[in-house]
Amino acid sequence: MIALAFIWTLRVCPLGAADALARAATRLLDTAIPRLRRVGLTNLSFAFPQLDIARHNQIIDGVFRSIARMLVAMARFPLLNRANISEWIGYEGLDNYFEAKRAGRGVLVATAHLGNWELSAFAHALITEPMNVMVRPLDNPYIDRLVEERRTLSGNCLIYKKDAARAVLKVLDNNEAVGILIDQNTSTSEGVFIKFFGKLACAGSAFVKLAHRSGAAVIPGFALWNEDGRRYVLRFYPRIPMSGDVEADTQRIHSVIEQIIREAPDQWMWIHRRWKTRPTGEPPLY
Repeated sequence: MIALAFIWTLRVCPLGAADALARAATRLLDTAIPRLRRVGLTNLSFAFPQLDIARHNQIIDGVFRSIARMLVAMARFPLLNRANISEWIGYEGLDNYFEAKRAGRGVLVATAHLGNWELSAFAHALITEPMNVMVRPLDNPYIDRLVEERRTLSGNCLIYKKDAARAVLKVLDNNEAVGILIDQNTSTSEGVFIKFFGKLACAGSAFVKLAHRSGAAVIPGFALWNEDGRRYVLRFYPRIPMSGDVEADTQRIHSVIEQIIREAPDQWMWIHRRWKTRPTGEPPLY
């Protein structure tokens, strides 16, 4: 398949050439599927109405560059190990992770499609310890098999969304960590409405329900690209206290995510229809 051949090429060619090839591929994606940029620009009009269209387009350009960097990194996972992983990523706030572990009730890492979420889990397993990662199988079985293989190369375990609650509670009971992407749109049957960039968005409620039931520590964690250092920085943030109120706790977590996205807006997936689900009676936005 073309996609598999592409990943293999990114793995074996010189890094500079791989970066250029990935950039070209994401530019092609941008051109071939114009609705992605349209969705991104619509989202940015909600989130940053004070910025002009030129700046919005610059942010979307950055999103495609971020995707290209992630493709190169993931293609090269088989070449990465404890000896060379520091060339790709470093830590900040690791003490927040260890403090959460010391509480002894497991750790729920709230993360998002921001920066390089694949490299963050992969590298954490190499440098510190393996963790559990919640995933949804990809539609293409060949690509899904490749991605799953990459995700487990450094020792991480996968938890499938359909088996999530029981599996997550079990590993939390063993004081293990679970990373969960929580920033995407969801249905009203699975979520609650919270304010996200000042606009109501439907956010999944399962994450905080798991936190309430298990007593696990909740900490945000993201691997953001640092242009000056030419590598990612995986930051773990201080523990977010849980009150037991599903809506209030979901809002609290997403407010932190929003704050971090604002620091690196060109590294978040604006091309996702984040505000698709609307409250009853509201017209569609896309």
